[in-house]
Amino acid sequence: MVFEFATAQIGAACVFVFRKKVESKNVLRIEVRVSRTLASLLLIAVVFALASCRTVSTPAVSNTSRTFSTVVVDAGHGGKDNGAFRRYGPPEKIAALDVATRLARKLRESQFKVVMTRSSDVFIPLEERAAIGRAQKNSIFVSIHFNDSSRRGIRGFETYYHSPLAYPLAQRIQNHLLTISGSVNRGVHHANFRVLRKATYPSVLVECGFLSNRGEGARARAAGARELLADKIAEAIVEERYGSGVYHAPANAIPPTDSAGSSVEP
Repeated sequence: MVFEFATAQIGAACVFVFRKKVESKNVLRIEVRVSRTLASLLLIAVVFALASCRTVSTPAVSNTSRTFSTVVVDAGHGGKDNGAFRRYGPPEKIAALDVATRLARKLRESQFKVVMTRSSDVFIPLEERAAIGRAQKNSIFVSIHFNDSSRRGIRGFETYYHSPLAYPLAQRIQNHLLTISGSVNRGVHHANFRVLRKATYPSVLVECGFLSNRGEGARARAAGARELLADKIAEAIVEERYGSGVYHAPANAIPPTDSAGSSVEP
């Protein structure tokens, strides 16, 4: 189906002609007479509408999934940005930093260079986080978060990606998280998050459970649970680079107990 647009002046007015062509070659002609002023306004509106529809450019992503030597670990939120903050769990910025720090340690033990976007409770803008990732050659980017919902019964793990080149890593991390007892699979999803969209290497964002859920929020307070989360993510990253059976979990990566204190354990 083809649409044509044309204008013609008739005296003090403009005529907008729309022709709709179909395969039968019948032509439907509709004429609407409007003033020159209105015609000009309509033309300006069309120009702006077309400009707003232009495609947003994104950086080209290099596939380093089988070659990366550096992992950029991004602890979500920080400083003035608490992230999710519910009574069942610690502030997201604290839990995310703790898991990210544990993950960084495990990756260094596996001989990767690790760069953290933050290593303390400070606010780092999203653009700066993405820039840190882009600056590291032959790398991948892993952002650690916890989830939140107004529905307290919602729980489970989610992993996000933007570039198709990051999908295998996202799926592998999700699969390893699902080996944790009692876990719920909320899937691997494409997302337009800035830290993923602005990346030039495979980048994923991991939601490590819902702080708004009584059970998952309480587990996020337990050091054993956070250690296990970091271990499963580290195992997935190592396997993405070197294949299955290479990663060896440290002895302290044990399943968490159901008990949890009222504050984040060390």
